[in-house]
Amino acid sequence: MDIAYLLDFLGLLVRWLHVIAGIAWVGSSFYFIWLDNTIEAPAPGSDNAKKGVGGELWAVHGGGFYNPQKYLVAPAALPEKLHWFKWEAYTTWLSGTALLVLVYWLKAGAMMVDGNVRALTALQAVGIGAASMVGSWIVYDLLCKSPLGKRDGWLGLVVFGLITALAWGLAHTLGGRAAFIHVGTAIGTIMAANVFFVIIPGQRRMVDAMKAGQAPNPLDGKRAKQRSVHNNYFTLPVIFTMVSNHYAATYAHPHNWAVLTLIMAAGVSIRHFFNRKHKGVYAWQYLAVGAVLLGITAWWTARACRRCRPYRAR
Repeated sequence: MDIAYLLDFLGLLVRWLHVIAGIAWVGSSFYFIWLDNTIEAPAPGSDNAKKGVGGELWAVHGGGFYNPQKYLVAPAALPEKLHWFKWEAYTTWLSGTALLVLVYWLKAGAMMVDGNVRALTALQAVGIGAASMVGSWIVYDLLCKSPLGKRDGWLGLVVFGLITALAWGLAHTLGGRAAFIHVGTAIGTIMAANVFFVIIPGQRRMVDAMKAGQAPNPLDGKRAKQRSVHNNYFTLPVIFTMVSNHYAATYAHPHNWAVLTLIMAAGVSIRHFFNRKHKGVYAWQYLAVGAVLLGITAWWTARACRRCRPYRAR
């Protein structure tokens, strides 16, 4: 077996791992956001209310009944077994980055450089891709820690605007497929870094405080919840970028960055509909906005689809 085949087969295995880990991560994100939005506060004066339970629900699945509860800050005593949700995120990012290296970075001259967009060396293209991942996290994290971080709505708009700017910049620097995938890896890096640098450390501080007989700092929980919600809204856009390389009508469009922006906006709007729905609010306008944006994208890309045909044959 030659090295090219081994690398190709390794890519298959890593892609398989990446998809499995991604399903687990996105699934846990969807579940816990649904749980947060669905639980109901216990009756005042009830045993659960006295224990500090902020909300609970009953569910049936797999032939059994479940009664998950969420505490306002923490239970009175730390349980012996505490399950952590982190390796889904870490495995998804590590496998995704490994796949990025195997498919794009090691073949940057063919997979990332497009002379019709910009004349780059393979090393320059890889450097731009890596910088987009690291730089996106730094800027996003600083925004969350700034006064703007206390205003979720405005923060979301600014972050979306910066991701749009990133899409524009990469689309005018790298080939279409590479630009799309690096927007996705930038978002994925933000998501994984949220878990590694903010969510898990905050939870560890809360656990350590309880072990020391101290009350956990509720700010750690609030910060973790904010980043967790951000990750939830990132899921649909990042999943699209992961599959976009199969659809040349999007990445080969003359204004591919705008196509990507429209699809990401549709994903965010659709995700918001479901998050509101979990709270019992059927805000159909957000689902309608997502559908309209996808309809506009379909119409716009169809007009330029003839230019994509050479890519499809590759």
